[in-house]
Amino acid sequence: MIDHVGFKVSDFQKSKKFYEAALKCLGYGVVFGDDAQKFAGFGGKDGPDFWITQGTAGAPAHVALRASDRATVGRFHADALAAGGRDNGKPGPRPEYTPTYYGAFVLDPDGNNVEVVCHASA
Repeated sequence: MIDHVGFKVSDFQKSKKFYEAALKCLGYGVVFGDDAQKFAGFGGKDGPDFWITQGTAGAPAHVALRASDRATVGRFHADALAAGGRDNGKPGPRPEYTPTYYGAFVLDPDGNNVEVVCHASA
């Protein structure tokens, strides 16, 4: 089981604002961090499981976060684009993955592919 995942980001404040807006619909917020040291842990009531840290961004990575319903997938996509993300796959079914896979993909300010997926039936 994965405990947490993190990305190095080239502009901490820009990325922090992006993720605060993009992940809010999932119940994520900054639950631990330090602006002076330029790191932030995002999560919910169980603590942080997604981290960003100022540094040299490496090759773009991919992370998928789970949503409980398809409407949240759509909200994530809209919120992430409004926060400066770039579309990398509009919300919709992805039957090539599994019959009930419904996801959306957005590139963050450093080009990381952030996905939100719902596995529930329509």
